[in-house]
Amino acid sequence: MSDQELSQRPPTETEVRQASEAARALAKALTPKGLPFSVQRNGDRTEVDLSPALGQLVLDVLTHVARGEMVTFVPYGAELTTKEAADLLNVSRPFLVSMLSDGKIPFHKVGSHRRVRASDVLAFRAQRDAERSGALTDLQRLGQEFDAD
Repeated sequence: MSDQELSQRPPTETEVRQASEAARALAKALTPKGLPFSVQRNGDRTEVDLSPALGQLVLDVLTHVARGEMVTFVPYGAELTTKEAADLLNVSRPFLVSMLSDGKIPFHKVGSHRRVRASDVLAFRAQRDAERSGALTDLQRLGQEFDAD
């Protein structure tokens, strides 16, 4: 099971424990100036100093693994299959295809296959999430107004 990448399976109990321990240790070392740490292998010691943004990224990945979550990296400029794009949006592939056909997300064809830019999927997701958040805020406001009456 552990031969597969973490994007293809949940982490094992050992990986969850290791990620949790590493995240705790690195979180203590993260400062506004960055994340300094050293790596030792075969007697050779290498000093590493990551920027604050890279340090936080490492911690974020470890935190997700420590929660037992699968992790996938998608480069911003990557082209995705409809399956990968659907997974990123947490929708079914047929539903994504209907959104593509409706022009909600741009795509192009490679032969008979649709390809979607990761940046377009992420922009759609951000817009969708902002709309959902706005709708939730409106519902909360209406609920408070209703309670006040």
